[in-house]
Amino acid sequence: MVNPVESPAPATTKATILVVDDEPSLRETISYALRRDGFNVEVAAEGHRALTIARERKPDLVVLDVMLPGLDGLQVCRALRKESSVPILMLSARGEELDRVLGLEIGADDYLTKPFAMRELIARIKANLRRVQIESDRNAMQPASTSGIAIGDLRIDPEARRARVNGADLALKPREFDLLLYLAQHQDRVVSRDQVLRDVWGHEMSIDTRTVDVHIRWLRQKLAESGGQVPSIETSRKVGYRLSLADAD
Repeated sequence: MVNPVESPAPATTKATILVVDDEPSLRETISYALRRDGFNVEVAAEGHRALTIARERKPDLVVLDVMLPGLDGLQVCRALRKESSVPILMLSARGEELDRVLGLEIGADDYLTKPFAMRELIARIKANLRRVQIESDRNAMQPASTSGIAIGDLRIDPEARRARVNGADLALKPREFDLLLYLAQHQDRVVSRDQVLRDVWGHEMSIDTRTVDVHIRWLRQKLAESGGQVPSIETSRKVGYRLSLADAD
């Protein structure tokens, strides 16, 4: 059972949350709690309807159940990620690592296993929304740059949110780009998993650091397949990661 929210504080902004779950009682419980916390809420009980609402209403965040009739949550997540950077928080009654990893690899931003406390769900929603706002504010404050960051054959343009190797775009999902940019901004320095979660994911709560490991593995693969002289992501055991360019001989 999902724990109810007690005396929620009103949200500071009227963000719109799309709640997608085929279980009526849970869908209504989440919707009620979010509305009490000051959010606008849209709901869908199956995947095709969820995509329609997402495309028409442009929600600020999507709470998406994995197990849906017809088009399942993973398929919905994959479709949304091809056309939008909207934060996606996935829900599943199954707690296996395979489900979590698959959800993250196709573009989900966060993952919560049922049963969960409603307070944690709302806290994660707010953390993801806060991350998006921080990124937006930071981009607005940055002066226009024509050079961006150059490391070997890798070129990163923070303003355009593009990463290229020898002129060819790297096919990065929004979170992968954020992670690569963060590592590049800290080139040759070790950053801990907790630092990455805080600064890239925007979380201020305890969350499985394997989320970072999954995205690092995916990013490594894309850099390795780029065909250029690109930096590698080194692992500092029990600490974190470092982006470095090996000296060419």
